[in-house]
Amino acid sequence: QVQLVESGGGLVQAGGSLRLSCAASGRTNSRYAMGWFRQAPGKEREYVAAISWTGVSTYYADSVKGRFTASRDNAKNTVYLQMNSLKPEDTAVYYCAAKLGGTSNYFNEYDYWGQGTQVTVSS
Repeated sequence: QVQLVESGGGLVQAGGSLRLSCAASGRTNSRYAMGWFRQAPGKEREYVAAISWTGVSTYYADSVKGRFTASRDNAKNTVYLQMNSLKPEDTAVYYCAAKLGGTSNYFNEYDYWGQGTQVTVSS
């Protein structure tokens, strides 16, 4: 029903910045809240950020608060995650996800997922 494709990952030094994009296609005319999650090798999936359909409400995990900013452009069916002051512990595969209704920080409540994009932060 909805397809999500992340992009913008790469290799960056600690203290640097990256902007991830998540482009949606398919049935994108519904009020989807979006979330960002990440997963490092050998670790469980971790909540990063969430943004409401309007983009007015954003939420962040404590580990990224003040450094990451989620935004969205519904006209482009795209959600962004601006990542600043990156740390080596931010290294992970980053996923965007979509769900109907309000935001959530629980990955099991999301209905659609992208394929992920690798973010590697070197020290």
